[in-house]
Amino acid sequence: MPLTPLDIHNKEFGRRLRGYDEDEVNEFLDQVIKDYESIIRENKELQNQMLNLQEKLNHFSNIEETLSKTIIVAQEAADEVRNNAKKEAQLIIKESEKNADRIINESLAKSRKVSLEVEELKKQASIYRARFRTLVEAQLELLSQDGWDTLESQQPASQISFTEQLQRG
Repeated sequence: MPLTPLDIHNKEFGRRLRGYDEDEVNEFLDQVIKDYESIIRENKELQNQMLNLQEKLNHFSNIEETLSKTIIVAQEAADEVRNNAKKEAQLIIKESEKNADRIINESLAKSRKVSLEVEELKKQASIYRARFRTLVEAQLELLSQDGWDTLESQQPASQISFTEQLQRG
């Protein structure tokens, strides 16, 4: 167990013949007591400072550890957000491509349908023109026949209808 200033102060030395000067020894012991007390005080202050510094160091170590963990979590969250954004962008692109393909296919189908309808209308118009031409030619031929002259000279009493004469003629 270490010496205390009180131990030094209470220390009694045995007396012998031709021993040391008692006043000198007491003065020296008083000086040792003062120095020893000063060293003990300084040691306690240094220990207190060391404890304070150790507490601060622990505090800053905890802060550093917390910050490191926070940075790691933030980095992971950022990576996750980035990956999710990439996935979402890819889904949007795929959906857009599907929609574009669908729209193109629908447009092509409508275009083909319209094209077929136009062709059908052209055919119908051509058939109509041919029938109309045939009808007009038949009417012109009827008008140029001699049967009209005889119709004009006949008596109205006969009452033959115009349609019947056309059918005969």
